[in-house]
Amino acid sequence: MTVDVTQPRSDSAPTTWVAVCRLDDLAPERGAAAIVAGVQVALFRTVDDTVYAVQQLDPYSGAHVMSRGIVGTRGEASTVASPMFKQVFDLRSGECLDSVGRDLRTLDTWATEVRGGVVHVARPDAVMAP
Repeated sequence: MTVDVTQPRSDSAPTTWVAVCRLDDLAPERGAAAIVAGVQVALFRTVDDTVYAVQQLDPYSGAHVMSRGIVGTRGEASTVASPMFKQVFDLRSGECLDSVGRDLRTLDTWATEVRGGVVHVARPDAVMAP
């Protein structure tokens, strides 16, 4: 699916949304990889049907594997643990919550919306600030 929809953001800068997949295509508590505007993105659907989009590239190993990570929670935060070296990231902000003894790195994140059962991701040329 390659439909682009441009909508104004609250800060008045336009956001281009890319339709990626149907919500039902994403299994709860599992990741899925997608290419959005030429960028590899990892999508995660939680049990409450919230969808998160983070970079597919693991910042510690350099492998495109984040969608294969283990989904969990820390307090109120939905998280993903890298399948490579087990660093844990907040899916909302991309912040590393457990660097497993390494320097702190973050994941790029993108806004998501579900409209009419379709998952839309903010075009990756606009990385969302944590």
